[in-house]
Amino acid sequence: MNFAQLVKKNRSCRRFDESRTISPETLYGLVDLARISASARNLQPLKYLVSYQEETNKIIFPHLAWAGYLESWDGPEEGQRPAAYILVFLDHHIAPSPDCDHGIAAQTMLLAAAEAGLGGCMIGSVRRKALTAALDVPDHLELLMAVALGVPAEQVVIEEIRPDEDVKYWRDSSGVHHVPKRSLEHILIQPGNKE
Repeated sequence: MNFAQLVKKNRSCRRFDESRTISPETLYGLVDLARISASARNLQPLKYLVSYQEETNKIIFPHLAWAGYLESWDGPEEGQRPAAYILVFLDHHIAPSPDCDHGIAAQTMLLAAAEAGLGGCMIGSVRRKALTAALDVPDHLELLMAVALGVPAEQVVIEEIRPDEDVKYWRDSSGVHHVPKRSLEHILIQPGNKE
């Protein structure tokens, strides 16, 4: 698989085969790749909580919101929930802001996960204070996002759209998840073009 194919394969996956576990070594390997990725001013202010045990996963799951555009869907049902999570924190003892580090780290982990045959989803809609309290995380660590991971149990396809079409993702009657993306010609800026 070349890099372009890997990027196209790396879609936000929200339904998983919960019976398939992910080894701690695989998860720590993903964090290790995030660790050596680019960091603004090379401050490296991110910390990670890796969860692959059922009891910790059950603490994390109810604190997440899954798909804002799918208003009637409350998230994956039992049997389709993630096998693991990587929670990404900012260490305020190191920096006051993550800059763009958490996006770089999450994308790096998800690309590596996709290459390994896993699926995942960055989740920014998190009940942060409640979850950090439930996990007894120190106050100087700010929860930025959750990365849910597992073996995919859904098909996700890209739909190219025109600028006037809706960007909301949706599922068809077969359960296929469709993700609208603007075309290349509609995102490139031409100097002097006022449109």
